Amino acid sequence: MKRAGRLPEKYTVALAALALLAAAIGCNSSKTAPTPENFTTAINAYFVNHHDCLLSGVRFPYETTDKDDTRRMDSLVKSLLLDKTVEAAIHASRYTVTTAGARYAPRFCYGNREVTSIDGSTPLSVVNGFKQTTVTYHYVIKEVPVWAKTPEIMAAFPAMAQAINNPSTAKISLAQTTGGWQVPD
Repeated sequence: MKRAGRLPEKYTVALAALALLAAAIGCNSSKTAPTPENFTTAINAYFVNHHDCLLSGVRFPYETTDKDDTRRMDSLVKSLLLDKTVEAAIHASRYTVTTAGARYAPRFCYGNREVTSIDGSTPLSVVNGFKQTTVTYHYVIKEVPVWAKTPEIMAAFPAMAQAINNPSTAKISLAQTTGGWQVPD
């Protein structure tokens, strides 16, 4: 005998499975929605492993005869991150990494970006099979080491000084994946 108001067990199991499926789809689609929250999560996740740095493409020992380059490298010498020797015959300065500088060399990274706001995004377009957008965002630099805040370093690297002392704006491309948004490789 059936009770009034109660579904048969097979329907109850089917409804429970549908509810779980709907919840899974709902959670997954919420991560892929083009929202400021999802963009912020994706950009912050990217910059955990992609730091802002002073140098790129430099290998140590490093030699230079360029006066501006010498001035920038000398600021790292004053901060005890590099040692300097001068080759007088060829008017070149040679820089090597100190023990203290080894932690930051060769790029001398000075922090991670953290998104403070999403200002906008372009309409979605398909690139390499994925929906993509370009996001404009504001950010601050977090986890700045003490050496990066010295007057010598800030004067030698004004773009870094601007970035660590003031909120900045940038753009980044994001691709929509089944797991959420990410910066394309």
